[in-house]
Amino acid sequence: MRFIDAHVHVWTADTAHYPLAAGYKRANMVPRSFTPEELFKHTRANGVSRVNLIQISFYGFDNRYMLDMMDLHKDVFVGTAVIDPLQKEPERQMTDLAKRRVRAFRIHPRLSQLPAARWLEPAGYARMFAAGAKHNQAMSCLIDPDCLPELDRMCRKYPDTPVIIDHLCRIGAGGTIADKDVQALCAMAAHKRVLVKVGAFYALGAKKPPYQDLARMIERVVKAFGPRRCMWESDCPYQLADGHSYRDSIDLVRTGLKFLSNDDRDWLLRRSAEAFFFNW
Repeated sequence: MRFIDAHVHVWTADTAHYPLAAGYKRANMVPRSFTPEELFKHTRANGVSRVNLIQISFYGFDNRYMLDMMDLHKDVFVGTAVIDPLQKEPERQMTDLAKRRVRAFRIHPRLSQLPAARWLEPAGYARMFAAGAKHNQAMSCLIDPDCLPELDRMCRKYPDTPVIIDHLCRIGAGGTIADKDVQALCAMAAHKRVLVKVGAFYALGAKKPPYQDLARMIERVVKAFGPRRCMWESDCPYQLADGHSYRDSIDLVRTGLKFLSNDDRDWLLRRSAEAFFFNW
C-alpha cells in the first residue's frame, strides 16, 4: 500500500505570504485552505504515500506555495507548475523549475486565450513542446474533447514530448458520456508518449459513488492506452465535496473495476505515476 495520487491541489489561507492572482478573491478559495497536513489525513488512511501536486489556479503563474510545500516534503511531493505560454522564452523557466522537481506543466485554452480549435497556436507552446521532449517534462492538459484535434496536431509535430490528459478529458462532465468523445480520446493512444489520468470521478457521468456508470468508459480507455499509460488521480480537495470521499475515488480502481487484473491496478495506482513523476 504505497500508492501514488497523480493529481492534488494544495493552498493556504495565508494570503499575506502567498497572495492571490489578479481576478481571484478569498471567496473563491473553497475550502479556505487545503494544506499538506489536511491532505495527509486522507492519503495516509488509504495507503497513498506520494503525490503529484498541481498548481492551483488561485495563484496564477506564482508557483511558490506549491514549490515550498515540495521542499518541505521532498519524500512525498513532485509538482506540475503553471507558466505563461505567451512569454518570450518559456523553456528557460521550464529548465529552472526542473531543478525544483517540477515534472510537468498544466496547459489549457484559457492560457492562450484562443478557441479550442486553435488553443495551441501561440509560438510559446511550440517552444514548450520542444523543451518537453528535450527534458522529459510533460504537457499536462486540462481540456475537453473539442480540444483533442489541436492536441493531436501538436503530438504529431512533437512525437517525443510527453503529454498527460487530465480527468479522462472531462468526458461526461455534462452528465452524458458520448461515444464519439470516448473514441476521440482513445484515438490519442496512437501517440506513444500520451498518458491519461483516470480520476475526478466526482465530476463525471452521474457524479455519484461508487461511480460504476464510468466503468465502461474507463475500460475502453485503459485497453486503448494500456495500464502502463494510465494513472489514478483523486483531484483533491474537490473529490471531498458534496458527499464524495477520498476512499470513494481510490476504491473504484482498487476494487471496483472488475476488468482490471491485480497487475493492472498496480500500474494505475502506483507504477505508471512512479515511472514518469518519480524515476528521474
